[in-house]
Parts: sequence; C-alpha cells; structure tokens
Amino acid sequence: MHTQELICFGARPGQGNPALVVEGAPADPDARRRLAHARDTTCVFVDTGADGTRSVDYWYPHARSPLCLHATLAVAALLFARRPDAAAIAVETAMHGQRLALLRDGGDYFVRLAPQPAPAVDIAPARLAALLRAPGFVPAAAPRTASVGSPKLLVEVADTDALYALAPDLAGIAAWGKEHGVNGIYAWCRRADGALEGRNFNHLDPALEDAATGVAAGALAASLGTDLVLRQGRAAGRDCLIRTRIDGAALLVGGAAQPAG
Repeated sequence: MHTQELICFGARPGQGNPALVVEGAPADPDARRRLAHARDTTCVFVDTGADGTRSVDYWYPHARSPLCLHATLAVAALLFARRPDAAAIAVETAMHGQRLALLRDGGDYFVRLAPQPAPAVDIAPARLAALLRAPGFVPAAAPRTASVGSPKLLVEVADTDALYALAPDLAGIAAWGKEHGVNGIYAWCRRADGALEGRNFNHLDPALEDAATGVAAGALAASLGTDLVLRQGRAAGRDCLIRTRIDGAALLVGGAAQPAG
C-alpha cells in the first residue's frame, strides 16, 4: 500500500486542506474507514481496474463521501507528476460512478465536472434563522440549492463580519439536510476585492469545519453561472483559495496542490 499526503487549495505556502492519497489498499470498507479515522484526515483511495479505469473512493474520519474535490486535486497532482505530458486524466467516483476529468494549468490543478441535479428546497426564513442561530436573519439573496455531486444550500450573507458571527446549530443542520437530501449549508458573502468568502456547515463538531469545500465552490459557481475566486478557511486557521471556471456546460474547480512536508 502506498500513501502520500498533499495540501490542496493553499492560498500561500504552508496553508491549505490536507488529503491522503492511498493506492493498493484493501477494498474492505471497514479497513478504509479505520485508516481515515486513524489518520484523522480525508483519505482518497485510488483503485485501478483491469481495463485501466481509475476509481476514487473518498473517506472522511467519520463517514464515506460521494465526492471530495480537494482530495481529487491531490490525486491530480500525484498522477500528473507521473504523466507530465498528459493533457487530461480521467477518473470516476466509487460511490456514484461520476466521471471527472483532471486538468493542469501551470501550478494549479482543476477538476472538470458537470452540474448535477439538486433537490428543490423552500426553507422558511424563521427555520433558516433557527438553523444559523441568528435571530431575525435575513439573507442577502434568496437561498438556493445546487450541486456538482454533493447538494448544498447556498446562503448569501451581508459581509464577512456576518459570516464569521455565525455559530450555527450543526446537529439541526444535519437533521434538516438528511430530511431534504442536502449536504449542509454553505454560507458565503461578497468581498470588497471582488472575491467571495465562504464557510461550510455540515459537520457535527465545530472543530471539524472545512478549510476548503470544493463541492460547495462548484455548486456556487453553477448557481451564479460565473467564474469565481473563493476564499475559505479563516475559521479553521488555514487560508485556502479556490478558483472556478465556467467551461461550456461543465465547470472547472481547482487550485494549488503540493506534497505535505
């Protein structure tokens, strides 16, 4: 079994979101869960079929995931290091068979993927305010659901002060999301410099808040229909920078990826 840890979406050296790429691991789901839990980090297991098809299987310390884009960037960095002349490398997700194209642009890596169906959700203002634990909360625009493989409820807030003042009901969000087929709330705002900034609420422990959520960035780009520069990670103490690009009917989500240590 071969493992390599990479840091993805880093806005500057030493910053970013870690992912452990694992090759040649047993297919046993319990063994994969135990490894992710023991390493306490996102693990992506790369399996190569007899026909050469590469499957990527994502495990967080607490659960399996259908799609994790920062882990996919780690896979891209590893595979392009072996095939530096490749224009694109194809993989597919283990849970849903979603096809992903891995691309490289200078020092950045991108995942090309298509928007996916997302459940239509009409959340009452009082319910949203309760989930965010923000009495009287009024979003800057109507909340929307969107997905590139993991549906998110996208909630725009007024500014970064409002964004970081949120201390949401994480258990309530998890229960609400399970009821409606949505994987958490992504709160975001517009910055004065033209970039966006966001926070992802889908863990039960506040200490596990994502430093970078590529699937949320992709969902937001699909919802807004425009290229984005998105910052995330201040709450987790790790500054991350995610870039998205509209590419016809598909979109690209990416950023930097480099070996850890």
